[in-house]
Amino acid sequence: MESTKLKLYVGADFVSAFAMSACVALKEKQLSFELVTLDLKARENYQPSYRNVSLTCKIPTLVHEDFALSESSAIAEYLEEIAPGHPKLFPLDIKQRARARQLQAWLRSDLLVIRKERPADLIYFGKKDNPLSDEALAAVDRLFFVADRLLEEGADHLFGDWSIADTDLAIMLNRLVANGDRVPARLAAYVRRQWDRDSVRAWMDIERVAPAIQ
Repeated sequence: MESTKLKLYVGADFVSAFAMSACVALKEKQLSFELVTLDLKARENYQPSYRNVSLTCKIPTLVHEDFALSESSAIAEYLEEIAPGHPKLFPLDIKQRARARQLQAWLRSDLLVIRKERPADLIYFGKKDNPLSDEALAAVDRLFFVADRLLEEGADHLFGDWSIADTDLAIMLNRLVANGDRVPARLAAYVRRQWDRDSVRAWMDIERVAPAIQ
């Protein structure tokens, strides 16, 4: 596995939550890989050369030999399969592993209003002044309910040891923490613990250019 070159295509602004998740997965697996950037504002991801690789024109996309795969949760599961001797991305227990995958799917399929009103950009470039809408507040309540139910009192991680689901949940929660929105103290502390991981720090340390104010 170590001799095989992996590539990860991400947006050149390095703010995508899904690209971050895939990058963290690769770092946690201790796999060497090349970051390849695409200018999403220039719609480079819709160029035929990239479409032929990714199929969906989405980032991130992982390329392993002659195989390419997009969708960050699928990438994490693929890495788990091809590098079984490396640190685990998912819980060993079958029910906990299923729960981790359920959480990942839910974070990606629901809570769109949170992603819209608290985009991942603000984690890097500062807070928004606008208050959350009633619809967003209802989604936040759902998020807190799930996080509180899954994170046992005093636990560092959701399922005993760290899993990639911890990163995905922490990213969603950090949209609120970074903006100064109300977040229960123990969930805010959970976000800080996840942000202290070397894999997350490696992503955060990438140099970014703040978007121009329109």
